Amino acid sequence: MQDNIRLSKVFDAIDKVNAADPNSTEIEGKVIANEVLYSQRMTQCLSDFHPDASEILQIAVRAQHIERWHLARSAFPEGRSGYKKWRSQLALHHADLTATLMADQGYSDEECQRVRYLLLKRGLKQDTESQCLEDVACLVFLNHYFADFALKHSEEKLINIIQLTWKKMSDKAHETALKLNFAPEHLALVQKALA
Repeated sequence: MQDNIRLSKVFDAIDKVNAADPNSTEIEGKVIANEVLYSQRMTQCLSDFHPDASEILQIAVRAQHIERWHLARSAFPEGRSGYKKWRSQLALHHADLTATLMADQGYSDEECQRVRYLLLKRGLKQDTESQCLEDVACLVFLNHYFADFALKHSEEKLINIIQLTWKKMSDKAHETALKLNFAPEHLALVQKALA
């Protein structure tokens, strides 16, 4: 991965925004804002999954959930259409805020628009960087969040979520996901979903 001052400053700006997340998690005795933790996990996953990622993709991955608490799910109607509306409004917020932070560090309008494109999940399955962002998000969910998610939902819903997640992923991400260190009961659910 590239290492430069401009990129570091954008990462710092994203982390500063995410540090205001009112929700936090304790990891190894340290309390960390949930969205800071999420963005760090996304960056680490990208580094492992696609170490040659462009600077623009690195920014999009880091900012995937920037200031996610800004729009509460409860502010939108129940059900699938309400959920989709919430997610699309959030994506627009992530994209606009990230483009502003990039412009502040001297990124061109073209570069800012490219990150917006990625964060709005345009070109999935056609655009390799859009697909990579989606793959990383799915892998981070499966690796770090699925176990807690599984405690709150029925087996039927979990199987459906795994199948929907799997459809979004590339073949390379499928291979990577099958090597994750799932608990036996979660691996059984994955196998059942994919059968």
